[in-house]
Amino acid sequence: MKVTLCVVGRLRAGPERTLIDDYLTRFDRTGRALGLGPARVVEVEDRRGGGMAAEAALLDRAIPAGAALCAMDERGRQMTSPDFADLLGGWRDQGRGEAAFLIGGADGLDPALRARADMALSFGAMVWPHMLARVMLAEQLYRAASILAGAPYHRV
Repeated sequence: MKVTLCVVGRLRAGPERTLIDDYLTRFDRTGRALGLGPARVVEVEDRRGGGMAAEAALLDRAIPAGAALCAMDERGRQMTSPDFADLLGGWRDQGRGEAAFLIGGADGLDPALRARADMALSFGAMVWPHMLARVMLAEQLYRAASILAGAPYHRV
């Protein structure tokens, strides 16, 4: 199952980009034997300042056809890392060929796009900058693959 992170904003070179690239490379290596990956990041940017609706239209074009859709949202479901691994494994086992994770801009995701998602996922009650949310999502994807592979990266 391929994974796409559909995100608002461009990430420049720096520590966040380095971490994302590292975790997604680890996810690809670990997930390959499990039918997970590759992972890619599709960045969109609303240069005209159209707000959430314009960002939603750009994100919508980045979503692969038929993908299981997860909106990253502070009001979403909080889950443990093993539960997240089960979610990914379940989508894969159901024959979903693609999974897309949506990360909005400063104002979040457009409500209509969020409502289309198969699920909304939260990294907690606190609001995280979208650049850090990308890093956290990339790490959790790698952790999920490690859990499914039975590797020792995740410790309970």
